[in-house]
Amino acid sequence: MIKQAKKLKGLLPITFGLFFILISFSHCIAQTKPSFRFKTVVIDAGHGGKDPGAHGSYSLEKNVALAIAKKVDHLLKEDMPDVKVVMTRSTDKFVQLNKRADIANSIDANLFVSIHCNSSPEGTAKIAHKEKGVMLLVYGYHRKEEQLEALRENSSIYIEKDYKKNYAGYDEKDPTSMIVLNTFMQKYRKQSILFGEILDKQFIDNNGRKSRGVKEQGVLVLAHSAMPAVLVETGYINNPGEEKYLNSESGQSEIAASIVRAIKIYRKEINSH
Repeated sequence: MIKQAKKLKGLLPITFGLFFILISFSHCIAQTKPSFRFKTVVIDAGHGGKDPGAHGSYSLEKNVALAIAKKVDHLLKEDMPDVKVVMTRSTDKFVQLNKRADIANSIDANLFVSIHCNSSPEGTAKIAHKEKGVMLLVYGYHRKEEQLEALRENSSIYIEKDYKKNYAGYDEKDPTSMIVLNTFMQKYRKQSILFGEILDKQFIDNNGRKSRGVKEQGVLVLAHSAMPAVLVETGYINNPGEEKYLNSESGQSEIAASIVRAIKIYRKEINSH
């Protein structure tokens, strides 16, 4: 009994320490909510340069992704002038995957949107029932260690005023501080899924697109983004009907408009919580 009492006594400081961090963190979130401002979006045009991505019968993913990304950039600057828009590439150049996430992390972006085209295994062969539709990807939870590393290096708490005071002397070397990082990771995961679901609804309701839904996958460019992040598969480029849509001015404009509408709704949603 004496040994058990001593053991319990030894655990008490650790338990109280963890409890204090959780209470302090929750209190800080409650205090800082009103000051949060959605101000920066990163638009990532997938592939580029020596990396063409998927291909259809006459077009390349890298070109379609860039064309849509430019339209999103233009619409955001028109419709949301108070939001800073940064593109990871605006020309046909190759940008490493980790550099794309680095761009977003370095400017403390509030949302990362990566634009791509999908492709099915049958290639461009003429098959009656080809895959079609949009799909939204968020980082897979099995890749959480990679995102924790990104959060450790770019955590939002470091840019908050008086973060040491607010977070009760947060120290990244202290094991108990992983609670804080895990809380941020869970929050960003939920926000990524939220944006994905909002965008999915826009594609279905406004564009009449078939959707494969919001899915979690181990996508490297998302795993290293220390913020809410979604990869948008805009359609199957090896499906002749979808390739035509993805390369058309009207199709690209519809996709871009849906992304911008979703960003507006998303900003309103997170600002209201």
